[in-house]
Amino acid sequence: MSSSPPATPLAWVTGANGLIGSYLLAIASRHAPGWRVRAITRADFDLLDAAAVEREFLRDRPQLVIHCAAITVVADAHKNPDLARRVNVGVTQHLAQLAEHIPFVFFSTDIVFDGRQGNYVETDPVNPIHVYGETKAEAERVVLRNPRHLVARTSINAGISAGGNRSFNEQMHRSLLSAGQGMKLFTDEFRCPIHAAETARAVWELALKRCAGIYHVAGAKKLSRYEIGQLLAARWPDVTVQITAGLAREFPGPPRVLDGSLNISKVQAVLSVPLPGFDEWLEAHPAERV
Repeated sequence: MSSSPPATPLAWVTGANGLIGSYLLAIASRHAPGWRVRAITRADFDLLDAAAVEREFLRDRPQLVIHCAAITVVADAHKNPDLARRVNVGVTQHLAQLAEHIPFVFFSTDIVFDGRQGNYVETDPVNPIHVYGETKAEAERVVLRNPRHLVARTSINAGISAGGNRSFNEQMHRSLLSAGQGMKLFTDEFRCPIHAAETARAVWELALKRCAGIYHVAGAKKLSRYEIGQLLAARWPDVTVQITAGLAREFPGPPRVLDGSLNISKVQAVLSVPLPGFDEWLEAHPAERV
């Protein structure tokens, strides 16, 4: 049997049932023409089963791996740090080793930073303040050992997921519907929200252009949680509770990344179509369900 790669290249997308993974699949025919895409989910094989992963990889011989699968909920990582490290670091390391000679895309997060500065560029030092951020920062270091490989740091992503609970807008919508006495949203906690379709579009372009290193893939505008809530509530006629302004600094919970805003100048210079701010995206898609 020939060892040459198939005539039609194959891309693996892990975590294909997740929010960003599902959008990567949905737009693949438009943004990755000429590629076959295999959606890797838990139903296919367990990414923690190293032998199964290697067997499938050697059989498929993908020419690109986009690795979305992860433990992404901060509270889940805090409750089970060992599992978070096995999934977020160990699985990433194994896949990156298998993909040593091909492009590999790893999704990271804005909360590898501590949030004291904001407007972070790719070269700023990371300083995670919780387990989830620690595992992502560690995995970044693993991925970046290979000059072919790409780290896409993103922010909170909007969209519609299969389970109805993967995106920040879905979570906020549920919370507002159950908040009988209204809800406080923070005016001093900032992110650069982005729709998952935009994230997916950008990552396909970066991957197929064989970009490597770190790229910040996020919305073009820094918004507070309160501002995000106001934008979304205007689209939700079923939300009738009042949204009031609050301060994260007064919230009696674990430490929070107060300003995780990302500077996206680097990726904007590469993309054929720049990434929009979340408010711009909403305005441009008035009929889109969020």
